[in-house]
Amino acid sequence: MNGNLVGINSAIYTRSGGSQGIGFAIPSSLARQVMEQIIENGVVTRGWVGIGVQDMTPELAESLKLPKVNGALITEVVNGSPADKAGLKPGDVLVGVENRPVTDSASMLNLIAALKPDTTALLKAIRDKDELVFKVNVGKRPKPKRDDK
Repeated sequence: MNGNLVGINSAIYTRSGGSQGIGFAIPSSLARQVMEQIIENGVVTRGWVGIGVQDMTPELAESLKLPKVNGALITEVVNGSPADKAGLKPGDVLVGVENRPVTDSASMLNLIAALKPDTTALLKAIRDKDELVFKVNVGKRPKPKRDDK
């Protein structure tokens, strides 16, 4: 109503092929980040630390004896990755990236992706009920290896 851009349509799912259905959009803040990176560097580069995560659930929080169900449970740490070198381990619960809260795995992925490669970032995690801060040298996501068959 105020004329503010909030998203850019990217797809629509519809049974009839018309304009009625479920629309999908890219948030304008993400589109702006992508645009600025393309203008500045000619490519889009995303931060990478080398972890796999899953959403916290009430059951996971209870089993880890945590009072809150926020954060992202680290399920995997890639050998030799920035997270591995910084000391993060599977079982840690990531709750902050650069003083921004991690509420779930999706927010964590967005926060990590927004980090600039070749910079140092502070990641806050809970391990055995202790809150720890890790200095992580942010990397670039490695290109997937292709099987040339």
